[in-house]
Amino acid sequence: ESEKGEGVEVVKNEPHEDPVHGPGQFTEKRVHLSSKLPSWARAVTPRIFYITEKAWNYYPYTITGEPRCSFLPKFSIYIETKYEDNCGDSENIFHSDKILGDHEVSFLDIAFDEIPERYYRSLEDPRFFSSAKTGRGPLREGWRQHTKPIMCSYKLVSVKFEVWGLQTRVEQFVHKVIRDILLIGHRQAFAWVDEWCGMTMEEVRRYEQETQEATNELIGLVAPAISVSEVGQPTATHSAPASAPSTPLSDEAPEFLAPPKARPRKKSAPETLTLPALRERAGAE
Repeated sequence: ESEKGEGVEVVKNEPHEDPVHGPGQFTEKRVHLSSKLPSWARAVTPRIFYITEKAWNYYPYTITGEPRCSFLPKFSIYIETKYEDNCGDSENIFHSDKILGDHEVSFLDIAFDEIPERYYRSLEDPRFFSSAKTGRGPLREGWRQHTKPIMCSYKLVSVKFEVWGLQTRVEQFVHKVIRDILLIGHRQAFAWVDEWCGMTMEEVRRYEQETQEATNELIGLVAPAISVSEVGQPTATHSAPASAPSTPLSDEAPEFLAPPKARPRKKSAPETLTLPALRERAGAE
């Protein structure tokens, strides 16, 4: 959806070695939002701004986190992902105390869960798509229990927005947006299987570089020096977080975000949301 002035700008894409998870890939992106936000959010944000996203991919484990937004110091999103060859029946796959408290478990079905109408494409509908290369699809009712091979993507999503008067609304909105993004992205991964199935890692990296340059050009930016290379080359020095980062408590929120002093603080939305049932056929990641 990138277009002039908005979309995803890729800043870095380079190898990274983790002492625990081994070789992987580090990416840094700037997500330019502006008009993509709902009207109530645009009313309290600058006309032009972006969020910096950092991600570490050690498949079958990945981390996406450390979003930075200069004018919102108390905003954070943190996502851990694990992939397993099952239909979503693993309990507490993250073995984390973070999901023992107030949280919600959602099962996402890439074939039959509804997505926003504006994102619907018949060619990307798993209920009708059939792969010429693999013979996979269409996905019918009950596909999660009867399809082989199958893979589940487990997501542990934490959202924090510690600003009085806006906390619940913003946190719930972000969770909904993330849910939609995950559904749409995984539907596309399945429906585009004939385009990526059989790619070598060298071809993947070349495709990434071409896509990054084209996307950066679409949003009207000068193409940065993007490093795209294989694991095994000199590694980057970007340390992956060991756990969800704590929300910065320094820096007060901007004056325009402060609610009337007499207005009580709303109860916080659940801080942690697990999305354990994004199911795809093996090979989609």
